[in-house]
Amino acid sequence: MQPVTNRNGVHSTYSYPPGIHVPSLTFFGDDARQEIDWTVQEKHFEFLITNGVHGIVIAGTNGEAATLSSAEKAQLVRAVRKTAQRIGRQQFPVTLGGVAGCTRDAVQQTVEAKEAGADFFLALIPSFFHFAIDQAAIINYFEELADGSPIPILIYNFPGVVAGLDVNSEILEVLGKHPNIAGVKLTCGGIAKVARVAAAYKRSEFCALAGQSDWLVPALSVGGTGCITGVANLYPKTCVQLYDLYVAGKFEEASALQVKLSVMEWGFAKGGINGTKWVVAKKRGYPETSSHCRRPYPVYASAEKKQWILNQVSVLDENEESF
Repeated sequence: MQPVTNRNGVHSTYSYPPGIHVPSLTFFGDDARQEIDWTVQEKHFEFLITNGVHGIVIAGTNGEAATLSSAEKAQLVRAVRKTAQRIGRQQFPVTLGGVAGCTRDAVQQTVEAKEAGADFFLALIPSFFHFAIDQAAIINYFEELADGSPIPILIYNFPGVVAGLDVNSEILEVLGKHPNIAGVKLTCGGIAKVARVAAAYKRSEFCALAGQSDWLVPALSVGGTGCITGVANLYPKTCVQLYDLYVAGKFEEASALQVKLSVMEWGFAKGGINGTKWVVAKKRGYPETSSHCRRPYPVYASAEKKQWILNQVSVLDENEESF
């Protein structure tokens, strides 16, 4: 495809940058306030960017979005920008996640995201009044949010954290037409949704990304454009390799690596955010005290669970170290 200026004013064949985006973990100090540990945080940003990921998501689910203040999110965006510029990746894509209880606050968060330097805003459905939110309300929410946002919206479909509310294919067909909605991250595992989005829209208009790396190849095979995966917090080069193999047409190699990665990703899925943070800190050499989630999320303390997750994820060590 030849580059075109898409509906968000970006000179690209994609409405949202293709490839591997990582929802960065957020590391905190182990004291009463649990302030962000900036030494570890900036070290982690450098690790991610220098190892080839195509973008970073700040304050996604893995980044503990619900626990972060607006000021902290802005600081994190600026820190990513500063690190990327120092490394020489001035145009590095940054997406900021948002958690809001109402449309008004979500719109304000997009304004703050723009001011901090984010390129896109990843938006969940406000779910406190989930019992009253029907299909029309979901459509109205995203349309009003996109109308008021100074940056493009990426829909975040994760029923597990919004009381089961689902952005279904009928909703996506409507929302994809909005000029300021770039795409959707599908943490629901909806492979058929990826195919239906690809059938309805050009990639320069609206696109779909897998929400986990364990189904990246299937998603790409039906028109997906990439993945937003927490696994890249530990194995960024392997995730990028998987994407590159598929794009290069090396389908058998990509499928073989997909199988290995899928086995490993079960460790992240079962371990939860606290288990993921613990194993990333352990294997990256960060202080264990910086890996605790903000309370009341429990500490990953079980020695048995620690050994299990360490064994589960380490199967990709050899592949990651081969680069």
